[in-house]
Amino acid sequence: MTPYVLTVDAGLRDLRVADHLLHALAAELSLAKGAFGCTHLVRGDHPRVAVSLTLPSSPLLRTARERLTARGREVSDGAPDAIGRAVIYPGVESLTGTLTITELLARSAIDRVEVLGDPGQPDPDTLLVTRSHVRPQWQDGALVLTAMPAAYGTLVPFEVPDPTPCCSDH
Repeated sequence: MTPYVLTVDAGLRDLRVADHLLHALAAELSLAKGAFGCTHLVRGDHPRVAVSLTLPSSPLLRTARERLTARGREVSDGAPDAIGRAVIYPGVESLTGTLTITELLARSAIDRVEVLGDPGQPDPDTLLVTRSHVRPQWQDGALVLTAMPAAYGTLVPFEVPDPTPCCSDH
C-alpha cells in the first residue's frame, strides 16, 4: 500500500485531547478500513501534538483534505515525522481484554511487541492485559507495541489509559 498521508495541526498540547480529535475526525470522515490515525509530538518554539491520517488511496486523501479544509482545519501533506503513535489502525477495536501476543498480532496491524528491559521477543503465548488502550508506535516502518511486565507473568501496554497528571497531589 502506498501511503497517502495528511496532517491536521490543531495546536493541541495534550495526547488525550489529540486521541479524541482523531476519533472525531475518523467519524466525521467515515474513514476506510485500512486507515491509520496517529499522534505526533511537534517540538520547537511551540511544542504541540499534531495528528496524521494515512489513507489507502489518493481519492480518499483528496476527499479527506477537501472536507477538513472546508471545516476550517489546518491541513498539510505528509506526516510530521516517522514515529507516530497509532490510535486508529486496522484491528484496534478487537484489542480488548486479555490476549496472547499471537492473538494481538493476528487481530491487528501491529507488527511486533517489545518488552521494556528485555532485548528478546516475548513468548507468543504470553498474555497481554490490554486495558482497552493499545497505542503502538511506528519504528523503522514497523508498528511496534511497547509493553511492560505485570502481575502473574502477564504484560500490559506501556502507556496507561488514564495517567495521573504530574503534581496532581498538590
